[in-house]
Amino acid sequence: MLPDLTAVRYVTPLREGGSLPGIVEAENLGTYVVKFRGAGQGPKALVAEVISGELARRLGLPVPELVVMELDPVVARAEPDEEVQELIKASAGANLGMDYLPGALGYDPVAHPIEAELASRTLVFDAFVENVDRSWRNPNLLIWHGELWLIDHGATLYFHHNWPRAAAVVHRPYKWDDHVLKPYATALPAAAADLLPQLTASLLDEVLDLVPDQWLAEFDFASADAARTAYKDHLLARAADPAPWLPV
Repeated sequence: MLPDLTAVRYVTPLREGGSLPGIVEAENLGTYVVKFRGAGQGPKALVAEVISGELARRLGLPVPELVVMELDPVVARAEPDEEVQELIKASAGANLGMDYLPGALGYDPVAHPIEAELASRTLVFDAFVENVDRSWRNPNLLIWHGELWLIDHGATLYFHHNWPRAAAVVHRPYKWDDHVLKPYATALPAAAADLLPQLTASLLDEVLDLVPDQWLAEFDFASADAARTAYKDHLLARAADPAPWLPV
């Protein structure tokens, strides 16, 4: 499982996020960007964050540490914003926390050229998980201490919003025309040759085991293990035949 922490203080909302994430201080005195299970996107966004974020990490891509953030609704008492109060109250229990990178800058493709290897590996990964949220309009990339960091993967794996149709779209092509790293991703064949063999059943099992059972059991399946099997089968089938979706 992911590290499990308890929130002790709600610091401030991040209103640029559509799901109204917030910065929260945890029991270890660390600060985390928390995405709440009570937000409009629901637990599926948190599932996608864990699966894609932890998969990216194991493929060697830079992703801030992810944790499960346990939230007591009493934390809402010190928050004057009623909307935030209601969100916290609706999110009692396990939420998704991402290590807060203080002072990080939003990625600017003009100001921050990226080496071809990293750009290409990121694009191949995004194509695999069908990340629709890495455009120049909303890169979901940060520059911290001079290095690139990948964040916000809640919009990946969007096949899981319609499981009855998931098998029909397992090889769906990836639309990469407006991917923010496309100009720098000039080594796609080499990146694909490196990453694709790593997408094994054992790797997916490792990642899927990190997702809290309660998030998986809230929708579509009779048990969390059944949900894990469905994700694993879909992603293995996509990895087995990359030609239709791989942007090379």
